[in-house]
Amino acid sequence: MLATEDLIIRLLVNIVGREELNAFLRIPQNSATIIGVFIAISGSILGTFLLLRGMALTADAISHTVLLGIVVAFLIMTEGFGAPPNLSSPWLIVGAAVAGVATVVLTELIYKSGLLRQDAALGLAFPLLFAIAVILISGRVGDVHMDTDAVMVGEIGVAWADTTSHCVSNCTDVTITRDDPRAEIARQCTNCRAEGISPRDAGAEFEEVCTNCGHYPPGRAWEAGLLEDKPLLVFWPKSITVTLVMMVLAVVFTVVFFKELKLSTFDPALSHALGFSPGLLHYALMALTSLVAVGAFNAVGSILVIAFFIIPPAAAYLITDRFPLMIVLSGVIGAAGAYWGYPLARGEIFGLKVAGEFNTSISASMVVMMFGLFLVAWMLSPRYGLISTVVRRTYRGRRFREQVLLGHLYHHQGTDAAFQELNLGTLYRHVQWSERRVRAVVARLKARGQVQDDHRSLSLTELGRHRVIGFRARWR
Repeated sequence: MLATEDLIIRLLVNIVGREELNAFLRIPQNSATIIGVFIAISGSILGTFLLLRGMALTADAISHTVLLGIVVAFLIMTEGFGAPPNLSSPWLIVGAAVAGVATVVLTELIYKSGLLRQDAALGLAFPLLFAIAVILISGRVGDVHMDTDAVMVGEIGVAWADTTSHCVSNCTDVTITRDDPRAEIARQCTNCRAEGISPRDAGAEFEEVCTNCGHYPPGRAWEAGLLEDKPLLVFWPKSITVTLVMMVLAVVFTVVFFKELKLSTFDPALSHALGFSPGLLHYALMALTSLVAVGAFNAVGSILVIAFFIIPPAAAYLITDRFPLMIVLSGVIGAAGAYWGYPLARGEIFGLKVAGEFNTSISASMVVMMFGLFLVAWMLSPRYGLISTVVRRTYRGRRFREQVLLGHLYHHQGTDAAFQELNLGTLYRHVQWSERRVRAVVARLKARGQVQDDHRSLSLTELGRHRVIGFRARWR
């Protein structure tokens, strides 16, 4: 990760300058927005495949059970190998990926036993694994900053403070040994703590130790007064690199295996017949979903991350039926929700202050904004939207009533009962509508020149006859 960060920083410094980059990243909103956008894009791209495969609940399960992989990997590192606590270790990501795949495997094993349906098998597997993770957090890692609140909603608002310093100029490392003239030698009691005695006790034993020996990177060397020229540093939030790498992996995976993923999503049998290994792609997708979930763990938690996987693809699904466009729109909607979510946490919507004292969870506000965009898509979607559906049903209802009335006139015109059946004053009784509705339909047909009124008796025009005949021919 450090090499990746160093490459990104050197590219950015050449474009915007070091001071400008530091000033930009020190603003909490900028860092939180960047991280949220990266999570939203990576999650929504993978979520499109999960949604179309009917695996939304599986994504929810993985977002919970990656916690078990994180905790187990953490305990193995600290208690098994004696390593210092490090929540940024790449081994935690590996553990999370293994836990996500294990969740899917366990669910499928329970389902294939034939005792439970797939949704019940999923509901049996992931709460158990998640509960074990919460117990381990509460009982074994309570002294580490991995509490249940952070697990639920994350801490994206303070991501700007968890940084790594990168030197871009005057980068001189300093190493001090015991022979160095700058070494500070002091006497240290070797048996005071073990025997519970004071350094002033006659039985105290001492040895000389170097208090400042060791390796100093440029920043620490300057703080310790070991350098004459101040190094130029860039303080880079760690979560930006993690989420950026996850987004790049999701995009590359989708682009490289797009044909295989598309075929295995819509026709797994054909995919298998063509030798595309849909099972392998399935587990690769689950592993990548786990990686994205754990990459988003510190920022949005294990609960809210499911919204980043599902809400943007659901909104894109309402807008278009074209699969490539759906993936792109999903990423755009997710990024827009993350971008506008931070101001919402402060009580602002599109630059307008809507609440005086408003200071709430940033990640939750991003989710709320995504859901707001989903509601907009649901209302305005040209094919599946609420408004278009109401308009379409209203139009179809009108056409149906017009066709019924035209058919009634066509069947009774020129018959002995024509005067009774086609009389405008009694027509509503024969078609069993309200008189108001009959007059409205007749008015529309007369305006189109398909019906004419002759002394309160209705009759079809030539245009009206052609419409009825054409309708009958189509439906035959």
